[in-house]
Amino acid sequence: MTQLDTILAHAGNQHDATTGALVSPLHFSTTYQHPEFGKSTGFDYTRTKNPTRSNLEEALAAIENGNFALATSSGMAAVVLALEIFPVGTKVVASRDLYGGSFRWFDEQAEHGRFSFSYANNEAEMLEQITSDTDIVYIETPTNPLMIEVDIAKVAKAAHENGAKVIVDNTFYTPIYQRPLELGADLVLHSATKYLGGHNDVLAGAVIVRDEALYEKLLHNLNTTGSTLSPFDSYLVLRGMKTLALRMERATENAQKVAAALQKNPNVKEVIYTGKGGMISFKITDESQIPHFLNSLKVFTFAESLGGVESLITYPATQTHHDIPAEIRASYGLTDDLLRLSVGIEAAEDLIEDLEQAFL
Repeated sequence: MTQLDTILAHAGNQHDATTGALVSPLHFSTTYQHPEFGKSTGFDYTRTKNPTRSNLEEALAAIENGNFALATSSGMAAVVLALEIFPVGTKVVASRDLYGGSFRWFDEQAEHGRFSFSYANNEAEMLEQITSDTDIVYIETPTNPLMIEVDIAKVAKAAHENGAKVIVDNTFYTPIYQRPLELGADLVLHSATKYLGGHNDVLAGAVIVRDEALYEKLLHNLNTTGSTLSPFDSYLVLRGMKTLALRMERATENAQKVAAALQKNPNVKEVIYTGKGGMISFKITDESQIPHFLNSLKVFTFAESLGGVESLITYPATQTHHDIPAEIRASYGLTDDLLRLSVGIEAAEDLIEDLEQAFL
């Protein structure tokens, strides 16, 4: 089996038999000529299928060891696509600590009576809540931003024994650190805006599966709703994926050093880091100092999003998780003293120095 690093380096390559172009060509055409009546090249209209997007989808399936992939216009489009193939009345057990956008959509679906949700704070609660009535188990691991991990294989086994499908958001770890389909998940999601794209210059999402029946439902829904990824954005994600392994390795190396420095800092009362990947959350000792701290940073950028080459800092209470009511956030530990770092590929010494000077 070809190793992941090789698959990534060759993502989208050698798909142009006409010219032999190494890099996947950009196909901007929205429509395609039929060779003759009753015949098709396989491409008819670009919402349904586009050569550049098809090259990306082939690469996405390969890196997650899936059989099929669909590239969407955003990470949230991927979340919506994955769940909307299930019928009204679907019962979902989900991670409690969710990305705020996912929670917002889940909450709206519950309010309109389409789906019902129960939330689990950890793996033990998730396993306890999975019953024969469960239709979907929706997992973020690690969660955003409390970095809570669950054993995908264990949860998938329990879900499948009860006839439920398992959806895993793999945005934080990427296939570099976990491949959920190999662990029993049925659908894998990515906000490809983040680590897969990797350069803070493209909005994209992905859904990857192994089961053809699931894929056909997803494909029909995507073609019907039209939330497909543009050719140029498909090219940008392909380009970003080529360096994913290198970027994740460097981000992890940097994050380990940053986390160690934060643990020694008297201005920090808790550091939350799993030991791999570039995402760190920490709780500041004096919450009132957060505005000064954020305004004093010079290398870290105070901005939403994550997974790019540049290091970012986010204040979830007012940014990514603002739509989750404060009392709900506080109930599971997402308190207003928490900051989230997306550690990039700069020199670790500069990142540590920047954080330390901002506390002064």
